[in-house]
Amino acid sequence: MRIAIVRREKGNALSMDVYADNLVTQLRIIRPHWEIVELTPQAWSSDAVNSWHSGNPVRKYYERFWRYPRAVSQYQADIFHIIDHTDGHIVYWLKKLGKPVIVTCHDLVQYIYPKILKGQARFPPLSMATWRYSVQGMKQAERIIAVSQNTAQDVSKMLDISADKITVASNGVDAQFRVLPDERVAKRRKQHAATEEICLLNVGSTHQRKNIETILKVLETLRQKGISIRLWKVGSDFTPPQKAYISARQLESCITWIPQPDRETLIELYNAADILLAPSLYEGFGLTVIEAMACGTPVITANVSALPEVAGDAAVLVEPFDVTAIAEAVVRLGKDSTMRNHFVKSGLIRAKQFTWSRTAATIAERYEALSGDCQLLTI
Repeated sequence: MRIAIVRREKGNALSMDVYADNLVTQLRIIRPHWEIVELTPQAWSSDAVNSWHSGNPVRKYYERFWRYPRAVSQYQADIFHIIDHTDGHIVYWLKKLGKPVIVTCHDLVQYIYPKILKGQARFPPLSMATWRYSVQGMKQAERIIAVSQNTAQDVSKMLDISADKITVASNGVDAQFRVLPDERVAKRRKQHAATEEICLLNVGSTHQRKNIETILKVLETLRQKGISIRLWKVGSDFTPPQKAYISARQLESCITWIPQPDRETLIELYNAADILLAPSLYEGFGLTVIEAMACGTPVITANVSALPEVAGDAAVLVEPFDVTAIAEAVVRLGKDSTMRNHFVKSGLIRAKQFTWSRTAATIAERYEALSGDCQLLTI
């Protein structure tokens, strides 16, 4: 059987790279007799900056909504798997030719936080319209893969898709995320943290749904109480309003921004941090929670969206806007070794439940079922 994995452009959608790379690797291991082919958009210019998703906006939409879907539809495969729901518009092209399609949906955050496009898109209304057009394409797919039960419920409710068409296949955590040898002090000094500080880690963007403002309020609260505290912010830079808050409260001295660490540096940060603080308002899955647990880092996360489903009882769950409760949880985890050890151990056990091999096995079964259905339809 030939499976076409329809990807985004490599290197420009990092979370999608993680998903696609691990899925392809594991499919080739568990189904070695299958032909797994990866389809990716091709840049129209040798200039790395002038790729299909940037530059002239007219060219951008031409490449994304015409040239790439047309190229995919001309390929021959038994099943097409679109690994990012924002490419759902490609389903329209494939279904015109009667080709079986599966789409992975990671989240439907734009429905819940439409302002997420503000500041990221030149024309937010147009970007929202095209996003809606794309995700609506999932309605024509034979099967939807949701990365969590919460995302599956969102897909069924928001897109009016029968739950019978949706399969939950959770993300996995790469085996590279692990507990490192105990060189904690050296690693902390490398990131400008004093030994006595409680080090909080937050990994990802600074979108509204990431609830960075609450994290900053927690920092301010703890510092007012005389707690030695530091935030390692990994990923996107703070937004202008967030920077204004930091400046007004003079929090600069207790924040270290680490924009784009490589994989090994990120793993070191997980290991060196005292706590992963991830009070997001919405996550389709919440991969950083599992990555932290796999590195032996206790987690404080929100009790909303997919986060309780992913964290189980291996994390401290909090109301995402309850600054007082979050601050108290930070102090307890930072000072109470018994509590800390409990969540380290339970987190390590929890992380082992999320493997890419299990994800690939569930999806492979969907391919086989779909292939059988298609064969019956052609008899």
